Amino acid sequence: MILNSKRKISYLVKLFVIFFITMVLFTFCSSPTESKYDPPADHNISKDGAKHKSGLNSPLENCISCHGNDLKGGTSGVSCFECHGEKW
Repeated sequence: MILNSKRKISYLVKLFVIFFITMVLFTFCSSPTESKYDPPADHNISKDGAKHKSGLNSPLENCISCHGNDLKGGTSGVSCFECHGEKW
């Protein structure tokens, strides 16, 4: 009887750990992330939950002047990877 109770407790602990890890992953891996900055007024196209300027489908032509050649911040200090992750 004691052995059976220990197995139940062990099972419940494992189940709780799996549940906790799953909840953490859903919380921190949601996409897209909410932007931490207030974009300029000309960034008025909403795409994937973030505001973009026209020309957003060609970021290496239209976004590098502010976000840098690598789109990691440039003069704006805002990385496109902040919201887009590895898609870039």
